[in-house]
Amino acid sequence: MDLSIVIVSWNVVDKLRDNIKAIYKYTQNMSFEVFVVDNNSSDGSVEMVQKEFSQVKLIANVENFGFAKANNQAIQKSLGRYVLLLNPDMRVQAKTLENMVSWMDGQIDVGVAGCHLVDENGKTVPHVRKFPNLFDQLMIVLKVPHILPSVLNRYLMKDFDYEKPAQVDSIRGSFFMIRRNLIEKIGMLDERYFIWFEEVDYCKQVSNTEYKVMYTPVATCIDFVGQSFNKIGRAKKQGLFRDSMLKYFKKWHDPLECFVLYMAWSIGILIASVF
Repeated sequence: MDLSIVIVSWNVVDKLRDNIKAIYKYTQNMSFEVFVVDNNSSDGSVEMVQKEFSQVKLIANVENFGFAKANNQAIQKSLGRYVLLLNPDMRVQAKTLENMVSWMDGQIDVGVAGCHLVDENGKTVPHVRKFPNLFDQLMIVLKVPHILPSVLNRYLMKDFDYEKPAQVDSIRGSFFMIRRNLIEKIGMLDERYFIWFEEVDYCKQVSNTEYKVMYTPVATCIDFVGQSFNKIGRAKKQGLFRDSMLKYFKKWHDPLECFVLYMAWSIGILIASVF
C-alpha cells in the first residue's frame, strides 16, 4: 500500500466530513487507507464516520488521549509505505496526495515532508520553523511579540520562500508525511506530549539520523487552522502549551534552560492576564 492517512479528530464533525470526502474525491491513482481516531468527541463525529464512510478504519477512544498517542494508535495498525498525519480541518486538493507520494519516492533521503499549506482564500499559511531555543521561547512566554513581533523572525523563518523546496528544521504537524523506514528506525511520536511540540520533537529526532525533514511546494493542501483548538478554553490551552514546551526543553536542552523557562512561566501567566 502506498499511503496510510491518519486523522485524529475532536469535535469538528463538519470539517472532518469535508476532509474525508476530499480524500476520496481527489485521490484515485494510488492505494491508500484512511484511519480516523476520534478522541471522545461529543458532536456525533463517530456516528457520522460509521454512517457515511464505512471504508474508513475508525478508532473511537473513550477519552481524549491527545495528539501523539492517538496518532500512534493508527500508525501501529497502518500498512502504507508512507504515513500522513492529517489534521481534521484540512482539505486535500486534486493530486495533493499523489504528488506527495511521487515526490517522496524520488527523494529517498527524506524522512519527513510537508507541502504548501494555504488558507481558504489561497494565501500561504506559514508553518516552517527553526528548532526552538531559549531566547525565542522566552519571548513567547513573556508575550514580547505582542509589542515587538520581529523578535520571532528567526524562529518563524519570516524570510522563507514557500515557492521552493528546502531542507528545514521542522514543519507543521497538520500535514506531516513520514517514510515507513523512518518509523521503523526511530519509532512513533513521543506520547509524553498531549498536544503541541510532538511534531517538533519528531523532527528533532530525525535530525539525528541520515534522513532529512523537507518542505516541498509540489502539492497544496487547504488548512483551516486550529478548529479543534478553538473549542478549548484559553487557560487550558496555555497550560497544555506550557507543559509541552517544558517537556521538550527537558528532553533536548540543558537543565538550566528548562529551569529558566519554568520560572519565566510564572511571569508569563501574570502578563497574559493583561492581554
